[in-house]
Amino acid sequence: MSRRSAGPVGVWAEMQRQQQRQLEAEARRQRQEEQQARAYQRRAAQSHREYRQYRQAEAQRRTDELEAQVASLQGLLAVGCQAPVFSAAALMRAEEVQPFSPGPLAYPVPMPSPDQYQAQGGWTASRRAQAQAEARARFERDWQAAQVAEAQRQQQLAASQREYELWASTQLAETRRHNAGIREVTDGVRRRDPDSVVEYFSAALYSSGTWREDFPRQISAAYDSAARQLVLDWELPGYGVVPEAKSVRYVSSLDQDKEAARPVGQRRALYREVLAQCVLLVLHELFAADELGALESVTLNGFVDEHDPATGRRGHIFLVTIMASRSSFRDLHLAQVDAVSCLTDGLRGQLSARPDQLTPVRPSRRPHDVGNRVVAHGSDEEPDLYDMDPIAFENLVAELFRAMGMQAVTTQRSNDGGVDIDATDPTPIRGGKIVVQVKRYRNTVPPTAVRDLYGTVQDAGANKGVLVTTSGFGPGSHTFANGKPLELISGTELVDLLHLHGLRGRLGEGGRPARAQATPAGPDTQLPADYNILGMSWTGSVALDVCALVCHGNRVLSDDHFVFFNNHQTPDGAVRALQAAAPDKAAICVAFDGLPETADRFVLVAAIDPEVNPDADLSGFTDARIRLLDPGMTELERLEVSDGRPHETALVLGSFRRRSNGDWDFVLGGKGYTGGLEELIKDYGIEVE
Repeated sequence: MSRRSAGPVGVWAEMQRQQQRQLEAEARRQRQEEQQARAYQRRAAQSHREYRQYRQAEAQRRTDELEAQVASLQGLLAVGCQAPVFSAAALMRAEEVQPFSPGPLAYPVPMPSPDQYQAQGGWTASRRAQAQAEARARFERDWQAAQVAEAQRQQQLAASQREYELWASTQLAETRRHNAGIREVTDGVRRRDPDSVVEYFSAALYSSGTWREDFPRQISAAYDSAARQLVLDWELPGYGVVPEAKSVRYVSSLDQDKEAARPVGQRRALYREVLAQCVLLVLHELFAADELGALESVTLNGFVDEHDPATGRRGHIFLVTIMASRSSFRDLHLAQVDAVSCLTDGLRGQLSARPDQLTPVRPSRRPHDVGNRVVAHGSDEEPDLYDMDPIAFENLVAELFRAMGMQAVTTQRSNDGGVDIDATDPTPIRGGKIVVQVKRYRNTVPPTAVRDLYGTVQDAGANKGVLVTTSGFGPGSHTFANGKPLELISGTELVDLLHLHGLRGRLGEGGRPARAQATPAGPDTQLPADYNILGMSWTGSVALDVCALVCHGNRVLSDDHFVFFNNHQTPDGAVRALQAAAPDKAAICVAFDGLPETADRFVLVAAIDPEVNPDADLSGFTDARIRLLDPGMTELERLEVSDGRPHETALVLGSFRRRSNGDWDFVLGGKGYTGGLEELIKDYGIEVE
């Protein structure tokens, strides 16, 4: 058995061993630090590569989109020539209606049979007699109830039959009225009636599905019956339809996308080609739709609605003019022509040499030169729904419902109970009473308006509620309306319905409201430079709206600096709502260096979503945390958050506060509110209407 020496040599040896162990421990620590540093460098390099690859892919995607836009513009004429030809017969409706279908009312109520009511039990004669009397009583009671139910069924069936006959006669009358109108226009074209000819060929152009949604369709026209010539002014797309950029390249050293500009000459040539294709396509659709031989020739003047460089006044600047005869146009093979050469050389038309600079051409003949009444479509003569008198707007919507085959009247302005229009749909089974609210808004309709409409539907005992607006609805409104007897009609849908039923209306100068900016989500989002992502998670199934406020002290800088479900980002883009990725349930993007200098607090709050969990509170909000992530989605820090409490419906999660050295520190929140998000934001100076 060995033993340790207690002499000087043993002490010295022990000291040596301790020193060796210290050196080895230090070496191990250094090796671990080097391994951690290398691992961090690998992760950083991998994250940087992934970020660079993503930005490069995003730049390539944008380049592909630009090339696809150009290819679409270059193929306008070829695609348009393959579209179905307009025909008046295609506008005719079948004079038939859906047969009467009473559903369960078609089946008589089953009548009870005496055989089903046999006396049961009874060992004695008196007990058997009592059992027989009880059986007869049950039979008579059930027979009387079945007779009453059958009488009610027959009454309901008769009422349903009357409703169906009223609906069917209305539908059939509307169909016959529509078909009579089509036949009247067709007969007018056959007689060379100018108004009918203009109406028919305007319909041919407007019904065409070959034109892009962003192309204008303003037209004014007249018909020279003696010469069998249609003369029209047709609006052309502006220079902006041709992309200014040619490609996009990501520069990693600057962490920026660089756009390569399309050469001016190339862009001008493409724009001239687009204008020539548009004019040829209009001529093709007009001559192809001429089933009755009303057109011997067409004079077409193409214009853009722009500010005249010479006068500064906005007006029609003509960039193309042409007179094409049927015989000359019939010999063309449009799918193979060069549009510019065909227009200028083959058909002897005039095309501006510099349409990008609005260099005009002189039209040879205008509609007002014909001498007949000029008919215009799609011009600014359509009423602007934004500027319309509120009562006139309600009357227009009521007229739309009547044009759709319903009975509709506007209500009085006072004591209307939140109903602007009372409507009745005579359609059997799915028809009934409808309450309608109309809102001439420019901003998104808040979800509270949709909830109020639902309450009105229930109070009025209506079958359906319809909310019509000139603006639009957010996802919260659509989520609430889903599965309920509610229908939401946005401004664009309203304009389409008006035009579909022969009524007029537009939304501002562009004809359609500006689209609300979508919530940034996924690789298509252009995020600010040097940003962080705050990913929030919690246990429980309670649905929450996570919002952010950019503040000075306890006051938000402005309403636009409150990021929530109806405002997805601040004006400078430094704060944006993001679609969360697992394991997070909500996410906010923030560029702290991009926040305004006056901002010293960035506050995160959460509130119960009343549309998803109207009766919930924050007692189910537990184990909450905020993950601070870098652009590569690497977790930098994890911040704990206070749990929610019963009866509270909104909570301050915490705030990032700017220090004197420019850094931001996180301060835990915890203040709760029983009045939801509305009560919370009042504390930060936001007025709630």
